Amino acid sequence: MSIRLDGVGFVHANGVQTLADIDLQVAAGERLAIIGPSGAGKTTLLHLLATRLRPSQGRLELLGEQPWTLSVRARQRLRARIGLVHQSPPLPPRQRVVTAVSAGRIGYWSTLRALLNLVHPLDSGGVRDELARLDLADKLFERCNQLSGGQLQRVGIARVLYQSPQLILADEPVSAMDPVLAGHTLALLNREAAQRGISLLASVHAVELALEHFPRIVGVRDGRILFDRPAAEVSAAELQALYANAQLQQAPAPAMAPQPLMPRC
Repeated sequence: MSIRLDGVGFVHANGVQTLADIDLQVAAGERLAIIGPSGAGKTTLLHLLATRLRPSQGRLELLGEQPWTLSVRARQRLRARIGLVHQSPPLPPRQRVVTAVSAGRIGYWSTLRALLNLVHPLDSGGVRDELARLDLADKLFERCNQLSGGQLQRVGIARVLYQSPQLILADEPVSAMDPVLAGHTLALLNREAAQRGISLLASVHAVELALEHFPRIVGVRDGRILFDRPAAEVSAAELQALYANAQLQQAPAPAMAPQPLMPRC
């Protein structure tokens, strides 16, 4: 089991509760999208899974570990097994692509090796192979500020994949892209996760993309899970309830057969 949450909740320091009674299980290699209106708690949920936040209630298990029972060093080792895909990849603009991607392994390296890699990338062949899988092999030695937005996102994904994680968490990874590029990027991310047996949870902004690309959909509203089912079984009525009194962001027409993606909190 990659993820298990039992009765998990999160309360901010100001007393506002963002999540309540979250029960969720994700098997190794499973891929799912989290959808719901803005403010539903999707990003907070991903931050809990990334161990950036500590649950206020309940039990959280990640990759066979209970992170908040671990020492700081052991928790750092656990984080090295979790890849994070951001809406805007945190890539230094003047850094070369080969260096940016190879930094995916920094969680496994000594400080000396990390510094050496900045001067002379230690595995340019392995990085090139990773980029080739995302149609970017020819960008190996280009600087990040010479790439398009879509190429930058794929470089960010390549860095996460080069990390060799067991779990990938993606927070609205394609919300800044046009629908065609967004679909292509999600297809690449799902393909690579499926082929490598990596568990993938993505918060997706556009509902129809979630339904198209992810086998399982989790609907979150007001800090609670409203439904959790295979994409093909998500009904128009459930989507309407999920987004009631909220703007349904690019939701499918009621007659459209459901498939997978995710938005931001």
